[in-house]
Amino acid sequence: MDRCQQIVANVRMEERYEGMSLRFDGSEVIRKEIEEAIEKIKEQTKMTPLVFGNSKDYTESSQAFYIEFNDESQRNSGDFFERLLRELKIDHCVNDVIEEE
Repeated sequence: MDRCQQIVANVRMEERYEGMSLRFDGSEVIRKEIEEAIEKIKEQTKMTPLVFGNSKDYTESSQAFYIEFNDESQRNSGDFFERLLRELKIDHCVNDVIEEE
């Protein structure tokens, strides 16, 4: 299966706000993989985005993680998002704002 069908990434950038959503089918394996990737990239970059999910009990069939930066001091959020996408082996976003190398 295409990795971008397993985890659907979307990036939104505005003035003083950058956000990424990672939507998936609720698989516990994929949830754990995303959580571990986020923690790894946070450690690598020393950046602290706001990270939250859309389900407290994980029962929705379509779940997502949201990673947000809204502080001007963290202008390198693009680097964080690119590293995260590479870690998860996602080569494009729904809105194609991440370019391949």
